[in-house]
Amino acid sequence: MKVSITSLFTLCCMTTVSVHAATPQETIAALDARLAKIGAPRLEGTEKAGDQTVPGIYFGTRKINNNYDVVDEIKKTSGATATVFVKHGEEFIRVSTNVLTPEGKRGVGTPLARAKAYDAVSKGSPYCGAVDVLGTPFDACYNPIKSADGKVIGVSYIGYKK
Repeated sequence: MKVSITSLFTLCCMTTVSVHAATPQETIAALDARLAKIGAPRLEGTEKAGDQTVPGIYFGTRKINNNYDVVDEIKKTSGATATVFVKHGEEFIRVSTNVLTPEGKRGVGTPLARAKAYDAVSKGSPYCGAVDVLGTPFDACYNPIKSADGKVIGVSYIGYKK
């Protein structure tokens, strides 16, 4: 069977487009659904995140801090970056992420920038729009993670590099 270069190029491009075809809103819904399937969110104990000690954030019995299976699966299935932040004082700190620092390490322990997304999730509202994530522009969505009593205890995030 002969395959032309044009056919291969078309197949390659179609595959690439289908990986990134989801909107940020669809992808954040998929991330939140995966987390909800694990169990209800809650805080318990503390854990290291980079050079900080922050609350442990759990979904059901699974601790999310320093656990990358859910965020890496989002990257694999959608091509999006994904993060779970935990609320620590007035900050939201990355505890599970596939977002890399300029040095090529996971951005665990870094805070959510104090901008539009921070303002929205701090008030318990979602945010979707253009953002800067560790120096790179993204089309992104952020959703507050709330405990059983309705308090914001964290944030879920997904983004597509512009």
